[in-house]
Amino acid sequence: MKKPNIVVLGAGYGGMMTTVKLQKSLNASEANITLVNKNDYHYQTTWLHEVSAGTVHQDQARITIKDVINEHKVNFVQDTVVEIKPNENKVKLENGELDYDYLVIGLGFESATFGIPGLEENALMINDINSSRLIREHLEFNFAEYHKDQNPARLNIVVGGGGFTGIEFVGELANKVPELCKEYDIDKSQVRIINVEGAPTVLPGFDPELVEYAMNSLEARGVEFITGALLKESKPDAVVYEKDGKLNEIPTLTTVWAAGVKANTIVEKSGFETNRGKIQVRPDMRAPEFDNVFVIGDCALIMNEESGRPFPPTAQIAIQQSATVAHNLVSLVKGHGELEGFEFKSLGTLASLGHNDGMGVVFGDKKLFGWKATFMKKMSDNRYLMKLGGIGLLLKKGKFNFFY
Repeated sequence: MKKPNIVVLGAGYGGMMTTVKLQKSLNASEANITLVNKNDYHYQTTWLHEVSAGTVHQDQARITIKDVINEHKVNFVQDTVVEIKPNENKVKLENGELDYDYLVIGLGFESATFGIPGLEENALMINDINSSRLIREHLEFNFAEYHKDQNPARLNIVVGGGGFTGIEFVGELANKVPELCKEYDIDKSQVRIINVEGAPTVLPGFDPELVEYAMNSLEARGVEFITGALLKESKPDAVVYEKDGKLNEIPTLTTVWAAGVKANTIVEKSGFETNRGKIQVRPDMRAPEFDNVFVIGDCALIMNEESGRPFPPTAQIAIQQSATVAHNLVSLVKGHGELEGFEFKSLGTLASLGHNDGMGVVFGDKKLFGWKATFMKKMSDNRYLMKLGGIGLLLKKGKFNFFY
């Protein structure tokens, strides 16, 4: 009997955890498992705001794939996915083609610019390790160059978007800027960190008490908030925003766009039935029209029946989805019968506001502030590392500086 080919596209949280669970549940004699990723490493997307600010080195945030997978059970292919051909059970790569019997699509996200002029050309994005490293280098360059031309735009850092990523990033900046000022002999009062958000408040959807805490903490460290403001244009040396019907301009050489993501466009281009660019999966995480295609993470759309809106594509939900996807794949390979449905169990939401401050909700409705939230967030990060690669990976990459 022919062994089925299981192909996993993308080594994000969903794809990586699915692969690790499959290699634990299936023998090499039962299936051929292939993981495809453009880089030879998996990275912690939830740490990218720290890499961008320079408070965590990029090597700490990435994990070599071959350090985690069992090469006797999983074939790792470092390549870029070009197209999925679901009617032919094939995946086209830049350097070849793969046949599959079962496919897992976990290709992650891209920034959504909503057609705002100049964003693609002039703004920096927190998308991956390389784009985050570029932000860090760009910040350091402008601080270093300031002494040459005294251009105040070099020290105005504008962050578009007051959602999770934007707020966590300005929190890291609030910690990093004093260090940069000391290193480059710049008076901290000359540096502005400006967060521009279209909604009436930052962190829309969060508990108002938590939002107030976050804003107070960040404002005390020099962050400025402009809410109810729509970014209209990103220029090489300024951003233009509209507030109360009036156009305003901030001179800046650093615009970081953190106000929206969309599923990898390969999904839509490959002819799948999509909703907002994502595949609205069945309860068992399969694509509507293909019984052998599973979708996970940023590419999957799952509606929250309580709110009537899709669940946000967080690391937490992708990791939980991986358990369902891996279980169902093992059932199909072993012929165990019915597939199980995915049910999201929220473990809470925590936002860091710099390395020693945070806020959020855990255990249903328990609010945490300050170092307690920071402690819980780092424990959550460590728990993931433990699940992914055991004690060895935890000791190598874990966050243990809980109280500084």
